[in-house]
Amino acid sequence: MSTRKYNKYLAFALCVITTSVNIQGPLYAIYARNDGYGVLATTVAFSFYVLGVIPVLLAFGGLSDRIGRRKTILISLGLSIAATALMMFYPYTRALAVARLLLGVGTALMAATATAYMIELIDSSDTARATTWVTASTTIGFGLGPALTTVSLLFYETEQPASFFLMLISAFLSIVLVWRLQETAHGRSNKLGSMLKLPYFNREVIWYGGGILICWATTGLVLSIIPSVLATHGLARYAGISSMLAISCGLLFQPIARKLDPQVSCKLGILILIPAYTLLAWGALHANLPAILLAAFLASSSCYGFVYLGGLLGVTRSAGNEQARASAGYFLMAYMGFSIPVIFTGLIVDKYGADIAFYAFGFFLLLGALVLFASESVLKVDRARFEPNNS
Repeated sequence: MSTRKYNKYLAFALCVITTSVNIQGPLYAIYARNDGYGVLATTVAFSFYVLGVIPVLLAFGGLSDRIGRRKTILISLGLSIAATALMMFYPYTRALAVARLLLGVGTALMAATATAYMIELIDSSDTARATTWVTASTTIGFGLGPALTTVSLLFYETEQPASFFLMLISAFLSIVLVWRLQETAHGRSNKLGSMLKLPYFNREVIWYGGGILICWATTGLVLSIIPSVLATHGLARYAGISSMLAISCGLLFQPIARKLDPQVSCKLGILILIPAYTLLAWGALHANLPAILLAAFLASSSCYGFVYLGGLLGVTRSAGNEQARASAGYFLMAYMGFSIPVIFTGLIVDKYGADIAFYAFGFFLLLGALVLFASESVLKVDRARFEPNNS
């Protein structure tokens, strides 16, 4: 079988896996209401995703080298099915925490395997092509899940929307398709130590990691807190659209980001993020749906367009022979932003109200941006150190 012919099967599987991650997003307020909990409980459950992601990224990055690429992707699909089925039959915040944990493990396994598997399936030295397939399919998937649920709820409000059934059907179909793929990692490594990939930090990793940290914190806010805030204004059904705009639209700006210096790309993204968040907070507090959707679109251009791509490129260029470990450090900081600031914001919403919470988060973003711009000179040190090796 020609591996080049079937790389689309893998792309479909990656899209299905990432679609499952946020497909429950528009129902967060309903889950909390079923349990009688507030926004804090929802944000804590949401952040269980990171508890699944980080240990796998740190300790099992080489799993597919031992058990095979295909098996690893199949495990990810199985975890996606389990998490979606759990939320269908037990629509509560407690179950959401378990589901998010399963989804975190599955996403991390996928992330550690997808690019290598795609390169091997395409069987080409053109790694940019393989990366484009992976980036496009996963970015679309992360935003597609909540959008499908939102559309389903517009037709019929239920705790078991049609999007869940579509997700399960797609996942089982994807298992059949992935099963047909060739295994490309036979006998690569049988050593337990090859699975361990601890993060590596230099000044570049910390600076770019700080940028993605505040960006993914904003994305986490849109995915976990905005739905509950919108629910208080009777707009919960539109939360999925805002989530999709906050993620998938960033893909439109990646071609521009590729043409910029990584530092310039990240700085531009951060400059877009601050007014985007201001508009987002104002729209959420005043129940202005067009403002929320526009702000989500602008935030996506910042987070998943300029900062994400520019930061990852800057990190890999600075890391010499430690690119894999540097990427792990970059994503570790990203997922810290995806969880910790969001949890504290949820706590403030419950104790002091949404107004104070949005002001506090805005101060956090502004402070982070100021620190990054004030410390950008540290990049010149590491750039000078690594440029001779990369020339």
